[in-house]
Amino acid sequence: MKLRRELVEEMIAHAQNNLPNEACGILAGTGGEILAFYPATNAEHSPTRYTIDPQELFRIFREVESKGWEIMGIFHSHPVTEAYPSPTDVRLAFYPEALYFILSLRDPLQPVLRAFWIVDGDVREEPLKIL
Repeated sequence: MKLRRELVEEMIAHAQNNLPNEACGILAGTGGEILAFYPATNAEHSPTRYTIDPQELFRIFREVESKGWEIMGIFHSHPVTEAYPSPTDVRLAFYPEALYFILSLRDPLQPVLRAFWIVDGDVREEPLKIL
């Protein structure tokens, strides 16, 4: 999966601004290309869980649809753990058609972003190419 560096920087900034809690958001695009990152509010306000605020999710879905795009990824951060789906992440992965992007801030000077397909409890990493 190709991802523009400026989108990665937006995700990192959003995650850092939400510390000590997890940050979350949506990635959207078309034709297999991610074109935008939509930061969202973590309604859980938790360092170990996230739920995208339902009103924001509705707004994001409407905007993505109005552009003729599709939801391509679901983003959240792990403030102190590695960039790998937790058991809770796997259990709550309700969108098998979307990539799950996880950003680890365990080392604040070296954020790590990884992406995963999570389908029926099976986790498979998708290599990222940052452009």
